[in-house]
Amino acid sequence: MEWTHIILLAITQGLTEFLPISSSAHLILAPKLFHFPDQGFAFDVAVHIGSLIAVVHYLRDQLWLISRDFFKSLVHKNQANTNSHLGWMIIVATIPIVIIGLIFKSLVETDLRSPLIIAYASIGFGLLLWLADFIAKRHRNEYSLTWKSALVIGFAQALAIIPGTSRSGITITAALILGLNRRAAARFSFLLAVPTILMSGILVILDLIKDTHPIHWIDLCSGIVLSAIAASICIHLFMKYIEKIGMFPFVVYRVLLGLAILYFLT
Repeated sequence: MEWTHIILLAITQGLTEFLPISSSAHLILAPKLFHFPDQGFAFDVAVHIGSLIAVVHYLRDQLWLISRDFFKSLVHKNQANTNSHLGWMIIVATIPIVIIGLIFKSLVETDLRSPLIIAYASIGFGLLLWLADFIAKRHRNEYSLTWKSALVIGFAQALAIIPGTSRSGITITAALILGLNRRAAARFSFLLAVPTILMSGILVILDLIKDTHPIHWIDLCSGIVLSAIAASICIHLFMKYIEKIGMFPFVVYRVLLGLAILYFLT
């Protein structure tokens, strides 16, 4: 890959992964807009790993408490608390994407990378996000989730295998409908990103190791670093202003993006 392509794609991924606007859509569209070869699924996952590093760093204190209390509660059941409960909710919400992702892995890597699918998903799920934010009561935090609520968010996350849906967008949408406030919805979405991106990254790395073709590890590692830097900046700004600006600006962007794709690329 050319260095300009690596920089463009890595920064694009970092800036869009945790905003409800679909990073995968932007990664698929960038080569079409700027007329360079598709970077492939492996590079897409590599820059997602960069975003994973960023979100783990941002949530490091909360992740430490969840992990510590979760494993402690496995040994001493009477020591279960809100942190260990949230750990279980993350596991429950991750199950659907694991099952559905494995079943449709080949489809995601090939047939679903279509501008038409991205356009309709961007518009449709964008409008659903606006509706969820409009009707949301926003009176709960992520620690109040039940296993049924976590499962609903998990199945919503599974829809994100469709490019243009936005993993963060659809999980925030589901969380808002269930009554979480905006910051809590975003935090739980970020927490779900950790196991989801980690597992997809491991699967692709295993595929790369078994692949007989030469692997451009420098390209992949460069993408990881640049994506991590961009994602760190994005996460801090998003969490700082989310309660003030709400979801409407992202909805407008998604609708305009979808319409632009339908006009120029289909």
